[in-house]
Amino acid sequence: MIERQIAIGHRMGLHARAAAKLVQLTRQYDSEIVLLRSNGGKHLEADARSILAILLLAAGPGATVAVRASGKDEAEAVDCICEYLKG
Repeated sequence: MIERQIAIGHRMGLHARAAAKLVQLTRQYDSEIVLLRSNGGKHLEADARSILAILLLAAGPGATVAVRASGKDEAEAVDCICEYLKG
């Protein structure tokens, strides 16, 4: 399992279009991929293959999220997703 923290670089955060693109990226990998975000003491977790789960994170521009992947291509998945989230 690999986990990396990244700040959302998209100027509108993880809005619908950015979340849809993220779902497309994660479907290229066999690994299980989740996004994690702490918000006011609550810890939120989202399956990166679910657009609704990603939108419910409410990750605006500059918000810090953790990308966690577990599987045979986890390193490549985390690198790709973090690069995308940088904006």
